Amino acid sequence: MKSIFKPNLLLILSITLIVASCSKSSKSSNVSSTTGWQINDRNGGFQYNTQFQEQETAPGLVFIEGGTFTMGRVQDDVMHDWNNTPTQQHIQSFYMDETEVTNKSYLEYLDYLKRVFPIEEFPEVYKSALPDTLAWRNRLGYSKMMTEYYLRHPAYGEYPVVGVSWIQATEFAKWRTNMVTEMTLRNSGYLSRDSKNTVTADGNFDKDTYVNAPSQTFGGNEEVLNGGKRRQQTDADGNPINVYAKIESGLISPEYRLPTEAEWEYAALGLSELRSFNAYRGRKKYPWDGQYTRSGNRKNKGDQLANFKQGKGDYGGIAGWSDDGGDITSAVKSYAPNDFGLYDMAGNVAEWVADVYRPIVDGEYNDFNYFRGNVYTKNAINEDGTVKIITTDEIAFDTLSNGKVAIKTLPGQVANVPVGDEETYLRTNFDTSDNRNFRDGDLSSSRDFDMLNEEEIAASGKSITNSMYNSPVHTITRDDNGNIVQKDSMDTSNARTSLINDEVRVYKGGSWKDRAYWLDPSQRRYYPQDMATDYIGFRCAMSRVGDKSKNTRKQRN
Repeated sequence: MKSIFKPNLLLILSITLIVASCSKSSKSSNVSSTTGWQINDRNGGFQYNTQFQEQETAPGLVFIEGGTFTMGRVQDDVMHDWNNTPTQQHIQSFYMDETEVTNKSYLEYLDYLKRVFPIEEFPEVYKSALPDTLAWRNRLGYSKMMTEYYLRHPAYGEYPVVGVSWIQATEFAKWRTNMVTEMTLRNSGYLSRDSKNTVTADGNFDKDTYVNAPSQTFGGNEEVLNGGKRRQQTDADGNPINVYAKIESGLISPEYRLPTEAEWEYAALGLSELRSFNAYRGRKKYPWDGQYTRSGNRKNKGDQLANFKQGKGDYGGIAGWSDDGGDITSAVKSYAPNDFGLYDMAGNVAEWVADVYRPIVDGEYNDFNYFRGNVYTKNAINEDGTVKIITTDEIAFDTLSNGKVAIKTLPGQVANVPVGDEETYLRTNFDTSDNRNFRDGDLSSSRDFDMLNEEEIAASGKSITNSMYNSPVHTITRDDNGNIVQKDSMDTSNARTSLINDEVRVYKGGSWKDRAYWLDPSQRRYYPQDMATDYIGFRCAMSRVGDKSKNTRKQRN
């Protein structure tokens, strides 16, 4: 009996210690190591998500682990334009759409705008988001079918949307952010299950509004805001607490946005297969292995790996012997992904990135998350100290250089204003709101640079930069009927020295109508942000919060 009792006693003691230690461990996560006070106490106090593990991958995205790479290493520079000097850059981990945004996805966006902002009341809202289907027209080409069917017909539903300007792409990303955030909050019980069907022009959802002034979201509709299935918590006095999700809850992810040029190029290269002892070996010309556009794998040897123009008058090969499977754009995922799991990072459609174009990337000044185009703003505050929310009477639009209208503010959004002296005084990291022109000054960017007189420029109050990038300035003049008077609107001056200004953006990747030269991820071109073509599409990105890697075992070499 004695020999049997002792092992059982030891077993009981062991189990007791394990349970006690586990219990202590579980409790300690909700106890402040700083003050000893209870976190997430049912009676109130500091509320925080102590169980947060990792950022969930949002719909449509794939994880891109950040790292170091050489940006701007163009393999072929036959034009000798020297617009992308190779520099070593480091990119933080982020997420990116595995495919270009499709026609079907963009039609979902248009349907939302039509329902929430009826055309009868808000005609400019829907109109400003419409892709330019006339981008398919050509003076000597037949294109009626493409202009009428490409965007809306189900046969092209999984094809990349085109005819979308940079401005329209950024607005799509904002809408997508709001829709995904609303879905997350609804599924977590913070919003009523019927929130999607209760949205109106003056009662819609905006992520920034929910974070900064949650009670004003959905126009202050408490049935939606407090109608979720989540059990209501109260403090010791019976007052409700944790009514709204906060950043501290871990539920609200960063916004969808256009990728920066550095992010896009890094993701397109798909360098993950070249990683060895934390160094990248070899030189890559395309998002796939090798120096050629055809596959060398035994299974599909000789197949084209991207959709591009093979040669003069050859967009898709002869009948029965197609070169690349398409003569215009192809459906997304028609070709194999790169090592990051991204499709069509070369060919099919070129893609907008967030950056303002400048001939030389200034890698000597910043080599971390490089981005040119920062314009810093802050929330507008009412006289009573509350955050200002845009109403239906305050919808604002911008008239673009081509006479079209673009959304500036929509109801339910937080009003933003440029940062002022209060935020920039004695700062060393930034000193102005608009930083698009920061450290500009490439001597080869203007053919008439030597003609600039610094004294005259100083007397006029302008900067050297503005004079160097002396691009056309088109103004919009309309007659009494609202029609554009083009003769007075278009800048036809011969004194202009450049097409570059703060409103031109970078696009990359090559397209269905480009030769192989442009498939190199390091190649870069620019186009006005308010204009669209039949060969430029886009995809979205999202910043990652937390660890650089998803692996539990971190590699440190």
